[in-house]
Amino acid sequence: MRIRDALESDAEALATATDRPRGVVKNMIHDRSVRVAVTGDGEDSGDDDKPAVTGFIAFDVRGKTVHVTDFDGDEQAIRRLFEEPRRFARREGMSVEAVVPNDEQTGAILEDAGFEQSGTGPRFEGRQTTRYVIDSAELDR
Repeated sequence: MRIRDALESDAEALATATDRPRGVVKNMIHDRSVRVAVTGDGEDSGDDDKPAVTGFIAFDVRGKTVHVTDFDGDEQAIRRLFEEPRRFARREGMSVEAVVPNDEQTGAILEDAGFEQSGTGPRFEGRQTTRYVIDSAELDR
């Protein structure tokens, strides 16, 4: 698996993963920093070798915080993808924040990545969310 910047050609795969219209996903790719996890090398002409998107993460910056605005993928992809906003925040001396629906598995992944619960977040699509943060000082460790 490798991580790369999302391309407009990834919009269909991301739209399918998020159950959103392709146009909305294209806008996300243009408006935010979006990274994708891909498998396969695409060097052969067979479909089995075509790179497949296995996850993505979108983030942007407001103030002195990197906000993870969306992500999806299998556990391994999510773990690797969350390194991207952390790396950006560390380089810029910023904190990182993610608000996610209450989900024990996702919470455990974020906590393993160094995030700490910081209280409840806003309701999203009728579901309660939890706010996770990494202070900029913690990123230097």
